[in-house]
Amino acid sequence: MDITSEETGSKGRYSATVDGHEAEVTYSRASPKLVIVDHTGVPDALRGKGVGQALAAHAVEEARKGDWKIMPLCPFFRAQAMRHKEWHDVVNL
Repeated sequence: MDITSEETGSKGRYSATVDGHEAEVTYSRASPKLVIVDHTGVPDALRGKGVGQALAAHAVEEARKGDWKIMPLCPFFRAQAMRHKEWHDVVNL
């Protein structure tokens, strides 16, 4: 799955297009060391295919590379972070 990144000012998103449908994780950069994930959107056609999970994992890897923390306001992202204790080094629950 190919995941792309966009950032404009303090807003950003990670997106993936699968079978002609686009899914996304959006975030706001609160500071150079803190990103707030506020939304995960996965179209019905992609539900259950692991696309949201892949986007969340990508955000975690980007946080590790960039040495920043993630505050998950998005319920989906928060639930994923609670299931993945190995993410707790970068996710503030």
